[in-house]
Amino acid sequence: MSAEATNSVTPGPMPGAVSGAVTPTATRRKARPRIDLRRLGRAALLGPAARGRLPDAISHVVEAHRAHHPEADLEPLRHAYVLAESSHRGQMRKSGEPYITHPLAVTLILAELGAETTTLTASLLHDTVEDTDVTLDQVRDQFGEEVRYLVDGVTKLEKVDYGAAAEPETFRKMLVATGNDVRVMSIKLADRLHNMRTLGVMRPEKQERIAKVTRDVLIPLAERLGVQALKTELEDLVFAILHPEEYAHTRELIVRNAARTDDPLAEVADEVRGVLREADIPVEVLIRPRHFVSLHRVSRKRGRLRGSDFGRVLVLVNEDADCYAVLGELHTCMKPVVSEFKDFIAVPKFNLYQSLHTAVAREDGQVVEVLIRTHQMHKVAEAGVVALGNPYAPAPEDPADGERVDPTRPGWLSRLLDWQEAAPDPDHFWSTLREDLAQDREITVFRPDGGTLGLPEGATCVDAAYAQYGEDAHACLGARVNGRLATLSTVLKDGDTVQLLMGQDPASEPSREWLEHAHTPAARIAIQRWLTAHPAQAESQQSEARVAENRTGIRPTDVPEPDPSPEQPADRSATGNVLADLPGASVRLARCCTPVPPDGITGFAVRGGAVTVHRVECAAVARMKDGGRTEVGVRWGETAECRVTLVAESFVRPHLLADLTEAMASEGAEIVSATVEPPTQQQVRHTYTVQLPDAGHLPGLMRAMRDVAGVYDVSRAQPQPQGG
Repeated sequence: MSAEATNSVTPGPMPGAVSGAVTPTATRRKARPRIDLRRLGRAALLGPAARGRLPDAISHVVEAHRAHHPEADLEPLRHAYVLAESSHRGQMRKSGEPYITHPLAVTLILAELGAETTTLTASLLHDTVEDTDVTLDQVRDQFGEEVRYLVDGVTKLEKVDYGAAAEPETFRKMLVATGNDVRVMSIKLADRLHNMRTLGVMRPEKQERIAKVTRDVLIPLAERLGVQALKTELEDLVFAILHPEEYAHTRELIVRNAARTDDPLAEVADEVRGVLREADIPVEVLIRPRHFVSLHRVSRKRGRLRGSDFGRVLVLVNEDADCYAVLGELHTCMKPVVSEFKDFIAVPKFNLYQSLHTAVAREDGQVVEVLIRTHQMHKVAEAGVVALGNPYAPAPEDPADGERVDPTRPGWLSRLLDWQEAAPDPDHFWSTLREDLAQDREITVFRPDGGTLGLPEGATCVDAAYAQYGEDAHACLGARVNGRLATLSTVLKDGDTVQLLMGQDPASEPSREWLEHAHTPAARIAIQRWLTAHPAQAESQQSEARVAENRTGIRPTDVPEPDPSPEQPADRSATGNVLADLPGASVRLARCCTPVPPDGITGFAVRGGAVTVHRVECAAVARMKDGGRTEVGVRWGETAECRVTLVAESFVRPHLLADLTEAMASEGAEIVSATVEPPTQQQVRHTYTVQLPDAGHLPGLMRAMRDVAGVYDVSRAQPQPQGG
């Protein structure tokens, strides 16, 4: 089934497919030729077989189904075929075959992927309610509620316009149905694949329209459902229609490569077999050719292609541990390209994909990619959700009827249900979903507790917060990325470790600015939902901070006061109680370093008979000594009233200034002056000069400021070097 087949690339025509389309084919363990639809049509016209005997027309479906499910009950398939054939009798496809050949072909696609019997039964019936007199009640009476649900879901999908003018609410309902049972979308994807294979009978403009919809919506859905076998063939069929020249060029490259006498992929595969045979690890080693779109991408990236670029070596083993044993042997006995190693077993992709990826270099410089996985991983890699079987079937040890025991399904699909419930309106859901479908690469980031988050490439800490905490992420203040403080706008890379810093206020509000940094539907929908539900708060977010600042006499645009020269004393109110060893001299605290008890201090005589007091570590002290200034001994007196300059560093959030100044006031601090620098990357720096009634209040003041949500550091202003 997969366009990325195994063992050998043999381009050739694809029966019933788009004119000129070809697909790399390969030898299967149990090779089955591609089905001749005309022969199926003739068999279908013969009518149903006698009861108790399977009709010849579905023998291929049965053979494929039994390969995956040897003990399957075939009676539902026989019964479904009889109903579908009799209902569609007399209907013809545009290609000229009896219509029954279409549900047969769709069911065969799913059977080859390993779908369970209920899915195949619904697939045979998927067009009966839409195109014949059969009703959903009849389907339920004859096949049960589960089959009726699946047929109803597929019938609804048939009515959806997937194009740019799609009705968002209809599409939303369609996806909800898919999320409730992924088998609905599995049938739809197989249905689209068969239609694409036979699209050559359509007018060119209609082929192009259908191909674009397939490219924009259904192929990304297949990727997210993990059904790579369908996704890759759909990609090639779309490629042939929308880019015929590039397709023809890629086809020619494959033909020329197939005619080569030397094959580096085969040589490396033989070497791998020898290495693993020596290690006594039972494996199956195959060559996995690239499909057309994959090869076209490699060609555009690397330019001239070499033999090793036309495929990858696939190593299949029995147990998870064998995967790592194979990796160790290959890295020991061959020349690994370490930068190409990725472990999708320990950290599976969002669509269930698991495999080890590595690469080895040949002596001629060619690099061969190697995939290592178990047979079960390979089955899931090809069939995705289809390989999971019936998600509602109770496990043998759990007799609960109809309860989902195995919740395993792609994380993207699980999140989809949350998105559609949280979206403020269908249009927002649709636009957000289309953005997500357009993102075809994912990264994995790690939490401090060892858990992981799967995010699209380009995701930020905002996205990580909502992926981990849902709407509780409204209280997120910032993050540490790989141990370093980072803003919520920080773009994450694959393998980063992210620690999210959360506030405790249950009434926390997200910032409208976060929308600029949110790339995932979960984040965008949650933020937009809050903004929509709180229009007044959202509108006033920017103005509220300014109003709060005006109430305290602080303006974010204040220009910091220039540091006074060493000769310039501070105001008389800044004196504190300092005693100087210069009788009759007035004492001033220097504003460049704002000393407070019990700081070590020193003084210098300045013009006018005054003494300016500095902290001993102030940069101005050494400079004034070098300049020949007279140093005067000073010491703190008994009273401890003082003035001090503090610097607070924080993340940007609504009401921050108001909360910070309120905390300072509660500690008895009188704000003499303040400056707030313009935010940079969602971080802001505040500088406050405050008067305290007692220097002993300073530690408590700094603690109170640090306790304000969003503030991550408070420190004394460091003495700055003074100009000459």
